[in-house]
Amino acid sequence: MSQVNVLDPSASPLDYYGYELRRYREAVGLTQKQLGEIISYTGSLVGQIETARKLPTAEFSERVDAALGTGGMLSRLLGLVLRSQLPSWFQQVAELEARATEISTFQTHMVHGLLQTEAYARAVLGAMDRTDLDDRTAVRLARQRILEKEEPPVLWVILGAGALYQEIGGAEVMRGQHAHLLSFELNPRVNIQVLPYEAGAHAGLTGSFTLFRFTSDPDIAYTEDYGMAHPTANPNDVRARSLRYDHLQAAALSIKDSAELIRRTMEERYGEQHAVA
Repeated sequence: MSQVNVLDPSASPLDYYGYELRRYREAVGLTQKQLGEIISYTGSLVGQIETARKLPTAEFSERVDAALGTGGMLSRLLGLVLRSQLPSWFQQVAELEARATEISTFQTHMVHGLLQTEAYARAVLGAMDRTDLDDRTAVRLARQRILEKEEPPVLWVILGAGALYQEIGGAEVMRGQHAHLLSFELNPRVNIQVLPYEAGAHAGLTGSFTLFRFTSDPDIAYTEDYGMAHPTANPNDVRARSLRYDHLQAAALSIKDSAELIRRTMEERYGEQHAVA
């Protein structure tokens, strides 16, 4: 008889998820293989998730919730599980994203993680390290669930024009990324502006930054560099970043003109003829 790996549910959110999955499964008298057959996954995968050796996905969680009658418990837990898998230095930032009522970000050369497609995110994350790339990509995309909340934050994004032209992942990936940006064109809670090259010297030359605003907590200004996060609630720093952001918004194209530039760049630079070439 094989030894059952007993998890400590307090060890981590992933361990807690696996513990609860096993508890619900055993409560209805199903084996891992039987549950796998019901939800169209292998029993081996069920076992790997139960023993915290594999990350669950949204689809897996939804199917298990339905099959075991959990009342959506595992799907609700999934966000915490995936957030816990972020690099330790970035976990605080993900918590700020999840709590903020408004997020204002300026990105010099890359699309912000909250707006990245799966293919674009894979290309970014795999640039220097391709280990566990599927899991790391899933973890990054899980942050975007905040935009699907009943009361999502208002997101303001200013993209340096270079983000539209830096060919990350190839023409097909960039075309998909541009199309994804355009999908928010009529969404009043996701506002995208492009800072064109013609703006010349501007208030964001020193680099990307983000402002988080909350209902009752102090505003946070955030910058990052290689593997380090730098959030601050210092009022002087927040005011200085806010002033820079105001100037960047004034220099950027309007939301409508930005969408037209994104659309034109998608067709002219990453159109189907370019992708085949």
